[in-house]
Amino acid sequence: MTREGRGALLLAGAALLLSIAVSITIGVADLSVGEVVRSLAAHCGLPVRPLPPLQDSIVWDLRTPRVLLAGLVGAGLAVCGAVLQALTRNALADPYLLGISAGASTGAVCVLVLGLGTGAAALSMGAFAGGATAFVAAVLLAGRRWSEPSRILLAGVATAQLFSAVTSLIVVGQASPDGTRGVLFWLLGSLTAASWPAVALAVGLGGVAVLVCWAAAPALDAFAFGADMAQTLGFSPARVRALLFAVTAMLAAVLVAASGAIGFVGLTVPHAARRMAGSRHRRLLPVSALAGAVLLIWADTAARTVFAPQELPVGVVTALLGVPAFAILLRRSGEAS
Repeated sequence: MTREGRGALLLAGAALLLSIAVSITIGVADLSVGEVVRSLAAHCGLPVRPLPPLQDSIVWDLRTPRVLLAGLVGAGLAVCGAVLQALTRNALADPYLLGISAGASTGAVCVLVLGLGTGAAALSMGAFAGGATAFVAAVLLAGRRWSEPSRILLAGVATAQLFSAVTSLIVVGQASPDGTRGVLFWLLGSLTAASWPAVALAVGLGGVAVLVCWAAAPALDAFAFGADMAQTLGFSPARVRALLFAVTAMLAAVLVAASGAIGFVGLTVPHAARRMAGSRHRRLLPVSALAGAVLLIWADTAARTVFAPQELPVGVVTALLGVPAFAILLRRSGEAS
């Protein structure tokens, strides 16, 4: 790894650790970084004086799982975006391009509106089942050559429209006014249901998916020169695409199940990470993950505090941040060319 790559990685890592420590202190109940460290250290079994029960519960049970889940979701979305942009050679590719977000939304709406389950666990399971179903539908629609970028992207767009229409039918036909408000809030992205089991699930499944993508970094580098060049260098374009499309679909489904549909992280962060670390995916994927985690941690912090006690959907905040950022990146890339 070059000196620039190591510098970008260290900078992003330090920013993430600082963001986690500071964001946990921010909220209606003011806490210091020292109190946060004491609470975390006590739960890790270190010999420190524990916080009072109320403050300790705020740190350990409420804010820490939410901040960690925000970081994990942001990291996963950014990695998905970087991988899909390489596979499709499309700078506008993002994690929801395969129709997974729309399918997950349908699954979540079935739980919320049709009463197919109760609680955060049922909501997550419904969203994951819907996202997986949408990806399978896109694969079947694309046919035998589903690993080809143009076919899977077109099939994903059609699948997204289908599942969005189904979601609208369910909401209009079955939801009460209160139910509609809850559904719309979740569809725009929310981390209010964050918990330690959700963090563990994101670490387990998401960690495996990210490691698979990182292991495929040499193949992703080869795809930058086209499928023919990748094959010349010893990679099977069809197999690599099939594996990574499936892995990113699973990862996106897990993330949507945990947080709802949060846009612009997977689209904008990889572009910013390329300016920091270059285009080699051994560096790009870790830097994208760290930058995506930092972005979503602060977006969620703003969502839960700016209008407290009211809370914004975090997807609204990422859109407000992402659109200007993407416009700046687009302008700079146009000037560079």
